[in-house]
Amino acid sequence: MSRPRISNDDGPRAAGGGLIDRRALFEGALGAAVFAASAVAAEPLVVPDWSMAPGGPFIPYGQPSKFESRVTRVATPPANPATPGVGASRTPHHLLDGMITPNSLHFERAHGGIPDIDPERHRLAIHGLVKRPLVFTMEALARYPMTSRIAFIECGGNGGSLSQPVAQKVDAQAIRGLVSCAEWTGVPLSILLDEAGVDPAAAWVYAEGADSAGMSRSIPLKKAWDDTLVCLYQNGERIRPSNGYPVRLLVPGFEGNMNVKWLRRLKLVADPVITKDETSKYTILLDSGKTWNFVWPIEVNSFITRPSPGVGLKGPGLYEISGLAWSGAGRIRSVEVSADGGKSWAQAALQDPVLPKALTRFRLPWKWEGGPAVLQSRSTDEAGSVQPTRAAMIAERGLRGQFHVNCIQSWAIDEKGEAANVYA
Repeated sequence: MSRPRISNDDGPRAAGGGLIDRRALFEGALGAAVFAASAVAAEPLVVPDWSMAPGGPFIPYGQPSKFESRVTRVATPPANPATPGVGASRTPHHLLDGMITPNSLHFERAHGGIPDIDPERHRLAIHGLVKRPLVFTMEALARYPMTSRIAFIECGGNGGSLSQPVAQKVDAQAIRGLVSCAEWTGVPLSILLDEAGVDPAAAWVYAEGADSAGMSRSIPLKKAWDDTLVCLYQNGERIRPSNGYPVRLLVPGFEGNMNVKWLRRLKLVADPVITKDETSKYTILLDSGKTWNFVWPIEVNSFITRPSPGVGLKGPGLYEISGLAWSGAGRIRSVEVSADGGKSWAQAALQDPVLPKALTRFRLPWKWEGGPAVLQSRSTDEAGSVQPTRAAMIAERGLRGQFHVNCIQSWAIDEKGEAANVYA
């Protein structure tokens, strides 16, 4: 990794293109001097009108400020869906910060619309190769010991637009909006499997949802025993309908549709069921025409959320480059940032907590001089896997597939401070 340190009035540089050593920026008088340049001269504060009269009343369920009305999900249904309710809506990461996604902005993916399920009538069955088939009401399920885990869920098709031959004129929400992170609370699946008594012949769990598409996946029994949860809560409240109400699976680190929503049954079987959702879809199609099937873990990934298209720069000066990194293999070990299209890299700071199989926020100071720049991020996970370049990904897989696209993504900054998606 190239890390030139050029001393000047802006302090030690961490890499080319104006990236600044974060530790040096905040030590001593340097940080104060840099930030003071953008501060407004002290003036007497004017008492605004909202401080002159009582404000609004309390409401039963909190809502965002009216000034944040553009912070919304964007739906991207297929052009000609075969059935109603097929499509997705994407998280506006470029307008958020931190690592947790609010429930109202968590991405959605549906294959047959969002079912309106009455929790009093819904049942979860565990059957197949078990000693005692079980059927749970939601009230009975809620009596079991529960635990919480902060974890991301990512659709296997997230980033699929980067497989297009020409860079699309889209923003971070369109490219990477099919990943979100939440605190999930529920019953460890291992507890329920213990109660049912698993037959030694079982090696897989067939999980099926109650939506009209019957979305279903085969999950290795080893993963079900490990860290899979049967979830009832998301960020402290009951899971929203679009994310699986009243009960869903959390299969940490595995691709999104294995985290089956609207869960209705878990069948223990000896072999994978080979459902439509793990054969005709959610496989990696190679240029040769062959496919990689059963590619479960989400590969190491990252992208810059700010600056990015729609969140530009307002003139030369000091800015913070910020973004998200994640991996289905565990914790993020490091994130590097480049401002010159990958010619040199600087180490970004990882914001605590850095948790396994969760989104991790990274940050790095940047002094933009007003000229063109190409911003990139490159993450490494604790297993040692490094996010590949787009060229390396294409060399391995070609461009026919649209799943598990985790290549380095680039934003070109022009002289106006506006960002655009480019291939670099």
